[in-house]
Amino acid sequence: MAIIAQLGALLLSATILLTGNGLQTTLLPLRAEAEAFPALSIGFMGSSYFIGFVVGCLTTAHLVRPVGHIRVFTAMVAIASVVPLLHILTLQEWAWWILRAVTGYCIAALFLVIESWLNERADNTMRGTVFSVYTTLTFVAIICGQILLTFYEPTEFTLFAVASIVVSLAAVPIALTSATAPAPLATVRLHPIRLVRLSPAGAVGCFAVGLVNGAFWSLAPIFASSAGFDATGVATFIGVAVLGGALSQWPFGRLSDRLDRRAVILLVSGLSVATGLGLFLASRYWSPGVLPLAFAFGAFSFPVYAISVAHVNDLITTESFVEVSGGLLLLNGVGSVLGPVAGAFAMRLAGPGALFAEIALVYVLFAAFILLRMRDQARPAETHSADFVPAVDSAIAAPVGYDPRSEETPEPPLKEPEESIVR
Repeated sequence: MAIIAQLGALLLSATILLTGNGLQTTLLPLRAEAEAFPALSIGFMGSSYFIGFVVGCLTTAHLVRPVGHIRVFTAMVAIASVVPLLHILTLQEWAWWILRAVTGYCIAALFLVIESWLNERADNTMRGTVFSVYTTLTFVAIICGQILLTFYEPTEFTLFAVASIVVSLAAVPIALTSATAPAPLATVRLHPIRLVRLSPAGAVGCFAVGLVNGAFWSLAPIFASSAGFDATGVATFIGVAVLGGALSQWPFGRLSDRLDRRAVILLVSGLSVATGLGLFLASRYWSPGVLPLAFAFGAFSFPVYAISVAHVNDLITTESFVEVSGGLLLLNGVGSVLGPVAGAFAMRLAGPGALFAEIALVYVLFAAFILLRMRDQARPAETHSADFVPAVDSAIAAPVGYDPRSEETPEPPLKEPEESIVR
């Protein structure tokens, strides 16, 4: 655990930052609903966040290279802490879209700095442990953000000030750390189409999870509010779903280490369909069932991203990890941009409960795709190049999309496998 102690400042900054961001993620849709923003507008607000997020992932290396990690981190924290206050100073829908894009950009930059630092300090023997701790703290921080939401009403100024304060505090551990900053971030070429050819199941899985979780994080507070929950109930709904996802990562991940990962993806996708439809029906006919179903939905849906990433990584060389993770991040980000708009259209057509009907439809289509791949692709016995490591998708925190090493050590290009083992 010595490596965890050495990286304590980074992990603490990430936890504080995600607490503040988790608070905003639930607070803003609730306040937007209170201000009578249409569901479609709230969906666009969610999409704007992920547009900013993707742009941040693609451009942060150019910011870090001339000034270094710590200066970029403190600058992004300063901007991200101002944005919640600007939200409350203007209640124009278009202004909130822009502000969410700014937040998304800042969060992407901040987590690329943190995760590139973690990657460089953790060698191959400890990287799984470090990122397991990091993922656990991610879920804990999001739950803490939901707890903060219960202290004040979303219609008041206070929660926006709290979000600003918490995000500001994230700069303190990094600014005071004695750890040596990592080498400059080096951009890599992203080839999402090649990833789809390399591992259709894994690449489409990352995109599908973006569609689902982008819609969930942007619109689930509106769903919960329409189901009769007050602000505390909405926070509980989100927290329970996150808790389910946190507890199920390892069991499903370890199961995927022992079986064909696609079979496990098919299993959790099918269960996600069932719980999504269950939430749709419970919101109309059985409100006591909403919270248990939220826990089950998080438990089945949230591990899909990590298993999909593990499936892709089984098919690549270690040297191409960064290029692959960047491409998967891009696919996930594109899905996260489209997901809130699709969910908002469904809610507009059939009411707030239709959010989870739309999510169930995404998983039905994804499960059908997995079945076709498993039926049509002849392949050798399933092998795993590495054990499963828990991970969260870009709707929560940014997977690393850049090489933490300097540009003087370029990464070999991604090599596609033989057609007989494409899956």
